[in-house]
Order: sequence, then structure tokens, then C-alpha cells
Amino acid sequence: MAKRGISILKGIEAQTVIDVLNKAYCDEWLAYYQYFIESKVVKGIMKDAVMAELNLHAADELRHATMVCGRIIQLGGTPILHPSEWLTHSNCKYDAPTNPDVRAILDQAISGEQCAITTYSNLLELTREKDIVTYDLISQILADEVEHEEDLQSLFDDIEEFIEQFKQ
Repeated sequence: MAKRGISILKGIEAQTVIDVLNKAYCDEWLAYYQYFIESKVVKGIMKDAVMAELNLHAADELRHATMVCGRIIQLGGTPILHPSEWLTHSNCKYDAPTNPDVRAILDQAISGEQCAITTYSNLLELTREKDIVTYDLISQILADEVEHEEDLQSLFDDIEEFIEQFKQ
């Protein structure tokens, strides 16, 4: 634990930050797995483009989990140690891809990104002017999550447009 690093916290307890970061840590692992497995089971039009995007997002979610884990440790905390706890400690739900249709997969992924955007927006508010290190880390992750939502929504819209054109 970095004692001097913790001393820069203003008006917020390290344990409070650790607790909310652990929830985000669980979210990131669930998002990683969701993207990973979705990329394996997805079927339908533009499947290859969707698979590629999901794999990129999975890599980003794993990187986010690593970033959040590092900050938890810097604050003197312990990251959630067992995968069985991810579902009970997460902010966002896990949607098993029971329907492999590309549009259903994208819809689930977009919903997950929207939850992540809400979660990280709330974390920014919590840490604003209180924990600049966590604030900066969360800002970086939030920017990625906003980009992910846009990427996925664009793919979804392209598929919908293609289907409409095909019907005509």
C-alpha cells in the first residue's frame, strides 16, 4: 500500500474507493467473458465483422480489469479473488448469449456498454476532486466504454440498414 499515495485522498476513504472499484472489477471480468463467448457463438449477417469487434472489446475489458485491479492494490485493497463472486458484486448483469443471432448479440453488448457508461459516470462523480488518480483512471476507461457503445451501435445500424435494403 502506498501510504503517501493514499494521503492525497481528500474527503473520501480509501475503503470506499476500493469497494466501488471492486464492483467495477467484477463488471470488467463479466464483460470480458461476455464478449469472448459472444464472439464464439454469434451467427448471421456480417458475423465476421461483429466477431472482430467483440474480440477487440474483450481485450479492452481485460485491460480495464487489469487497470482497476492495480488501483485497488495501490489503495491497499484486495481485488475480488474468486470468479463466483463476480455476479454477486457486479453493477451490471451478465447476459448469456442464448440467442446467437447477430442482432441479439449486439443488442446485449450495447446494453452492457450502457451499464458500464452509467457505472463509470457515477464513479467519476464519486471521485471528482477527492481521488485524482482514480478519477483519471476511470476517465480513461469511460472514454473506451463510450467508444465501444458507438462501435457496436454502428454495426447494429449497418445490419439493420442492409436488411431494409435487402427487403426492397
